Amino acid sequence: MLIRELLEKEEKEHLSSYAQLSVETRGRVKPEEECPVRTCYQKDKDRILHSLSFRLLKYKTNVFLSTTGEKFRTRLTHTLEVSQIARTISRALRLNEDLTEAISLGHDLGHTPFGHIGEKILDRLAKRNHLKGFHHAEQSLRVVDLLEKNGQGLNLTYEVRDGILKHAKRRKMNYQIPEEFQGEPNQPITLEGEIVQFADWIAYINHDIDDAINMGLLKPEYLPREAIKILGNSHGQRIDTMVKSVIENSKGKIQMSPEVMKATVNLRDFLFQEVYTLPPIAGEEKGAREILSKLYEYYLKNFDLILKEMPWVKKVSASGENKERFYLENLERFVIDFLASLTDARAQELYTEVKK
Repeated sequence: MLIRELLEKEEKEHLSSYAQLSVETRGRVKPEEECPVRTCYQKDKDRILHSLSFRLLKYKTNVFLSTTGEKFRTRLTHTLEVSQIARTISRALRLNEDLTEAISLGHDLGHTPFGHIGEKILDRLAKRNHLKGFHHAEQSLRVVDLLEKNGQGLNLTYEVRDGILKHAKRRKMNYQIPEEFQGEPNQPITLEGEIVQFADWIAYINHDIDDAINMGLLKPEYLPREAIKILGNSHGQRIDTMVKSVIENSKGKIQMSPEVMKATVNLRDFLFQEVYTLPPIAGEEKGAREILSKLYEYYLKNFDLILKEMPWVKKVSASGENKERFYLENLERFVIDFLASLTDARAQELYTEVKK
């Protein structure tokens, strides 16, 4: 018996009846031979971990644009924190930890330079130029399906792709779910995907508070008293309370207790109302908008430079009947793809060159 088959057997014997088993995957868009030593979700996890997009997360801002110090989170450290929280919950509930980790590692691959400010700017640019908009969850799926490996994509399993697309835990989403995927934008088809939603939430709420305090933008005593009374006074206590609440209250559905959920939402709302709007954070939008808008207009007029960065686009266009029509319909989309892939430093460097 192959090692993979032994691992699949262990899943059947030891995981919860609610778990997504590797042998029950809906498969890949392009069928391929199974690995003899890894399950399909382990294989997906490795593909994401070794991708260029994953490495670039190290150099992308999470929230606080004006800092480059070692104390502050990047998009990569955020991803790792999400992964660890998600794995803890998944293991405690006896769900598929490999699937949970693969979704966690891939959920933010499509994030832009300059954090959520960059995402908002690209969304405006896309809508202004006849595209439906931009959301990092959609872009993360586009990265793993098309942009990685020079236009080949990573050919991940359906369940990982679904979890990546639906990882954002919000009431309303500004994108449509492709027909290939079932359900609503914020409802993954697996409990492992639901875990990543909560892990993402738990991670960013707590580390953004931590970073704001370390920057001197926020004092601990300013945090909502009622929320802190329930969740805890320290960074570690709050994560511990939230994680334990998910574990203790989830069965067939991932959820927190009503009391902890209310406190968590209270803390999240506080961040959006009192922290993300602070001048040192909101004030960075003007500079980021200037950089991305200038680069967008420049590369629209100089698409040959995009082709140098993404030469595989030529192969995609060559497969169509009308090359000119292909460029007209997809040029703006590929410029957005290119800008979204940039690190903060690379975007600033290109902007300096374009201004000359």
